[in-house]
Amino acid sequence: MRTFKVKIALPTVLAAVISAVVLVAPALLLQAQRTASQTTGGSPQTPSVFTPAHRTALSAVRDFFNRQAQPVQPIAFTHKVHLANAMQCTNCHTGVDTGSDATIPGVKFCMMCHQAIAADRPEIKKLAGYYQRGEDIPWLRVYAYSAEVHVKFNHAPHVRAGVDCATCHGDMTQQTVAVRKVNLTMGFCVNCHRQKKASVDCTRCHL
Repeated sequence: MRTFKVKIALPTVLAAVISAVVLVAPALLLQAQRTASQTTGGSPQTPSVFTPAHRTALSAVRDFFNRQAQPVQPIAFTHKVHLANAMQCTNCHTGVDTGSDATIPGVKFCMMCHQAIAADRPEIKKLAGYYQRGEDIPWLRVYAYSAEVHVKFNHAPHVRAGVDCATCHGDMTQQTVAVRKVNLTMGFCVNCHRQKKASVDCTRCHL
């Protein structure tokens, strides 16, 4: 009977274990504090200062391995078709070059075109349904940082610096519903800043 030996670099294993403990331990401690508070009849206190603690150990593990479910949008909006018809990102995502957020147009904005254009298509009928009910479309966020990292991305300076939308969002001319195409880790952002000679000071991104 053959036996196989697997060589694993000890420093690599130790680094992974330590990283997991650093993420999970605060979550376990926070959960224990909440449980104790509830047991004694008190109310859990919300930290007034930064804490890396996650609400649960599971959320800490998911965050560590960057496991996020892809959102399912209420309408299968196709970026590919709209961009092929000479529309620009800023036509819909107004304020992206002047503010922190890339705003998403409301249902009234969409219906300015779609009362006449492709009105018989199934997805446009869904759109018209929201409009008739006086409801806005409940779009789901595609990119997001966990609250524990205290990061707020600001679109405007990136747009003004000439950073192409595809750098973070992928080639939208080939996408229908927007999906995460880039893993926006701290390493990704820091490497981009260094390549473009931008500041890598912690306070530039962390609130």
